[in-house]
Amino acid sequence: MSPDEVAAALGPTASISAPYGELVADLPIADWHGAALTARDVLELHFFDFLTGVDLRDQGFQVVLRVWSVAARSGLQLRTRCSADSPVLASVSDVYAGAGWHERQAAELLGIGFPGHPGLEPLLLEPGSGHPLRKDTGLAARAAIPWPGAKEPGESDRDLGARSRRKNLPLGVTARDLKQP
Repeated sequence: MSPDEVAAALGPTASISAPYGELVADLPIADWHGAALTARDVLELHFFDFLTGVDLRDQGFQVVLRVWSVAARSGLQLRTRCSADSPVLASVSDVYAGAGWHERQAAELLGIGFPGHPGLEPLLLEPGSGHPLRKDTGLAARAAIPWPGAKEPGESDRDLGARSRRKNLPLGVTARDLKQP
């Protein structure tokens, strides 16, 4: 499968590239579901590999779908971006059944909505516990629980007698977060 074949199938709104030898199609959010159908029916990419999301902070969330043709031994990544304010993307679980679990995971861990998904029940977390893969989520537990060893990671035995440096807090955690009520 060539970049020209993918561009012809997905249309003029898709931007095709091949970083690291893997075909990638960057799409507008409105073309997401249609591109998944085209990948399956026209490009004959029947094997669903994975779907994941990446928090790009102010730029929103990038969602990546990777599909593969076993017969042609070639694959394609479809990528799009959701807004940071309202991360919503049409579900492709009706196109690739395996995407259902991956969409549930992205919904739970990143807070991306997938309208059209048959059931976005939580997989791992308690309801209302937040979205731990978002970069604005603080990891207060790391700062509140002291390191169990005598040395911090990266320190040597000769550093034990010396005065230790000020401890850095994880991103999103302030000294105020560590005070016990």
